[in-house]
Amino acid sequence: MFDISFTSESKKFLKKLHKTDKTRIISTIERCRIRPYSHVKKLVSSKYFRLRVGDYRVILNIIDNKLIIIVIEIGHRKNIYK
Repeated sequence: MFDISFTSESKKFLKKLHKTDKTRIISTIERCRIRPYSHVKKLVSSKYFRLRVGDYRVILNIIDNKLIIIVIEIGHRKNIYK
């Protein structure tokens, strides 16, 4: 099972969200701990992955040799890729 680590930027965004959105995003990230590659999609010309949670996107970095998932950024789908 992978461990999950959040950056300070992603924690800050989670604090601003409504409670229902926050729990939905966290539960979806927790679901990825066992087999993360079945839930994520690789970003084009990047080493990062994206996880889709409704209207929000979670940008992840998966480190296989240390079994760590790093949540880099969380944002609304219209702003996240800029």
